[in-house]
Amino acid sequence: MSTTAGAPGRDASSDTHSPDKRDIQTADNKTDNKTGNKSGKKRIVLIGLCIVALLAGATWLGHWWRVGRFIESTDDAYLQADSVTVAPKVSGYITDVFVADNQAVKAGDPLVKLDARQYQVALDQANATVDARQADIQHAEAQLVQQRANIAQTQAQQDVARVTLRHAQDEVARYAPLAATGAETVERLTELKSTRDQAQATLAADSASVEAARSQIAALTAQLAQARAQLEAARASAAQSQLDLDNTVVKAALSGRVGDRTVRVGQYVQPGTRMLTVVPVQQTYLTANFKETQIGRMRVGQPVEMRVDALSGHTLHGVVDSFAPGTGAQFALLPPENATGNFTKIVQRVPVRIRLDVGPETRSVLLPGMSVNVDVDTRSARDDDRRIDAENHRG
Repeated sequence: MSTTAGAPGRDASSDTHSPDKRDIQTADNKTDNKTGNKSGKKRIVLIGLCIVALLAGATWLGHWWRVGRFIESTDDAYLQADSVTVAPKVSGYITDVFVADNQAVKAGDPLVKLDARQYQVALDQANATVDARQADIQHAEAQLVQQRANIAQTQAQQDVARVTLRHAQDEVARYAPLAATGAETVERLTELKSTRDQAQATLAADSASVEAARSQIAALTAQLAQARAQLEAARASAAQSQLDLDNTVVKAALSGRVGDRTVRVGQYVQPGTRMLTVVPVQQTYLTANFKETQIGRMRVGQPVEMRVDALSGHTLHGVVDSFAPGTGAQFALLPPENATGNFTKIVQRVPVRIRLDVGPETRSVLLPGMSVNVDVDTRSARDDDRRIDAENHRG
């Protein structure tokens, strides 16, 4: 009895302190299910990520095949502008400077003024010389008119002498027969011959006077031409003096902004002295230096995308405008001499000019010298590439 009674007591104790095997199995099953669910979810996520990566890779590869492989890029690109260095044409002391640093100017605006007093004096002297040469011309013309009158007078005297000679010859011819017959005295005939000879000598003298007067016309005409040439020289000198006077005011040759201003009032300058620079910031363009291996499919007119370091987050657009007629090394101060010494091949770069397709608001913040990253779309040259292959094909 005691043994039978003790057994239930042990069973009760064991039921109280240790779980049923079925409960343990159920708990293990739940844990396995949770672990399996988590692994399945991870698998699905990994598969999805792989699919997304494959799609992204395929998309990128397709974009690269259609577009990316035709894009040529470089960061060796800088904005430029055809700036003009302002220098005087005449020497003198600076009396006025009309512009300040970085000031915007228009073409024709005065920039600097030099002391103009000596040039004004030179102009006045040149004008006086012009007046003197004009007076010389008037004097020569008056002499020419007077000489023509003298010629007319001597010609009239020549005509009178000719008539007198004809009359004297007629008298001698009429009295000679009479003197031969004794109707007139020999003395009378002798007087008539003497009068005839005098008239002949007078006619010869008047004829010589006419020729002398006519030859004087040529001399006076040459003198008049010389006076006119001297007048032209004097006018040219006056024009040069006027130019020198005008050049004492230095004006802007183009519109832009003033930079590198070194001129000051009171400074003495000579022709060619650098005073300041006018930069046409509204006509800025881009020069990109591409490797020679990148320009094979570049053509004028191809679209360009640009990213200026000073305008982060903005993409600008442009067009290929032209190519330099040689690599940068060809125009260097000391071009390479590859035929001498050891040779190391270096990839050359070709400057490419790009026209900016931007508005005035964007141009207002673009300055020459800024760094730019450039992408050129060369897809339009695919046909050209095929034609080059075709014309260089050797069967």
